[in-house]
Amino acid sequence: MLRCLVMDEPDTAAILPGDVLTATDEETHDSGDHKHEAEVASTGFVRPPFRVTCPVSVEPVLFLSMFSLALQAPLSTQYLWDRISEDLGYNGSKRSGCSNGSVPPDPLQTEVEILTAHWNLYISLGGFSVGLFVVPLLGSWSDLAGRRPVLILPNIGLALQAVVYLVVMYLKLPVGYFLVGRLLSGLSGDFNAILAGCFAYVADTSDRKSRTIRVAILEACLGLSGMLASIIGGQWQRAQGYINPFWLVLATNLASALYAYLFVRESVVPDPSAKLLTSRHYKAIWHLFSTGGSTSDAGGTFHRCKLWLYMLCFFLVVTVHFGSRELYVLFELSSPLCWGSALIGYGSAAQNLAYLSSLLGLKIMQRCLEDSWVALVGLASNVIGLVVFSVADTTQLMFTGYGLCFLFMAATPVLRSKLSKLVGQSEQGALFASVACVESLCFLVGSGLFNSLYPATLHFMKGFPFLFAAIILFIPAGIIGTLRCLDQRRDNRDSTAS
Repeated sequence: MLRCLVMDEPDTAAILPGDVLTATDEETHDSGDHKHEAEVASTGFVRPPFRVTCPVSVEPVLFLSMFSLALQAPLSTQYLWDRISEDLGYNGSKRSGCSNGSVPPDPLQTEVEILTAHWNLYISLGGFSVGLFVVPLLGSWSDLAGRRPVLILPNIGLALQAVVYLVVMYLKLPVGYFLVGRLLSGLSGDFNAILAGCFAYVADTSDRKSRTIRVAILEACLGLSGMLASIIGGQWQRAQGYINPFWLVLATNLASALYAYLFVRESVVPDPSAKLLTSRHYKAIWHLFSTGGSTSDAGGTFHRCKLWLYMLCFFLVVTVHFGSRELYVLFELSSPLCWGSALIGYGSAAQNLAYLSSLLGLKIMQRCLEDSWVALVGLASNVIGLVVFSVADTTQLMFTGYGLCFLFMAATPVLRSKLSKLVGQSEQGALFASVACVESLCFLVGSGLFNSLYPATLHFMKGFPFLFAAIILFIPAGIIGTLRCLDQRRDNRDSTAS
């Protein structure tokens, strides 16, 4: 269904063979056609081995990669819980703390919660601290070497991570070995490099008018795959344990890499001499943000400030998303909710369903609202849902929070689109490299902050991290609204002067 949506967009014509390697006008394309053909023929990564008769984009790559990530994330947290409980002698029965809200929590259960949160923190910090330096290299390198390598290499790294996790589970190795798998994934760029490659690919093949909805469709792929993986993962783990679902994680990552290699056409003209390990990629990102890019001459300092402020908004919104998402499973496993694998799967599915509802809401709201106001509506939905999560002590209230977050993903595609429109076409690679770098930093900060805040606030308010996240979101809401009002005032002044 999503693929049909993409094919209906007029800008997908840019993905057709022969058009994909140029962003110039028709006359320039005609005059340079033979030159591009020669360059394509000289680079093995440009054309996939199999030709297809219909447009093929990167949505399946993102769908498969997100499916594997969404399948393994809650299962790895539950596995940590079970292994730590086994090591501490905790029998895993949480019902004693669920039958009566006045009964204090089991001290051993509290210790299991704290250790699980800390191991989640260590594993996340290890992988994403490495990815923080690797992702900008891969993203900016893709501007020269092409997008396809950045879609293939991180999937191979994620497959290696799944192999390490399987070895730990088969041999009952200490859970610290999970960190080895995360480091291998981080060295290959991790999932954030795939995100950077996919969004840069869409920027290459879309026009300014349709870019927001194309980005939203990509993010809807994240939600659809995450919802499917959440439903399957919870039931599967309950029936067969952890090992079989992780074999599917491995197979899905390999399938994503294979699809990108066989079917995805290149969207830029690769430079065979492009080097990966060079400071040029970092300098390109520094130049973009220090000068505001090639399109900053018309807007001057205000243009550069908008670039920085929208990036700050993106950082705060995604940090809240990552940080709060880290705690959902832990919050639901412990009392007073005491959810099992099936309910955790349904909860994750409800959360991921918001990606699809956000896409539908964004499409509808764009008919009557400018993108900035759409983002504010999405942030309001997120704030309300987080406030409900902070006081949730029943299953019904928890699912009410998930329902109120039905538009919480409407803000991020708007912010990505606004950032993309602020820079020139030749700077999209450097931009999305920096966005990927910020996204890695978001996970790093979100994991560190919220996994540390959760055990520290258990004694006075278990849901305090969700309330804290809701307060943070008022900052990007204020920035987006202010920038929109300033833009509107400048437009009115310019129209009056003319």
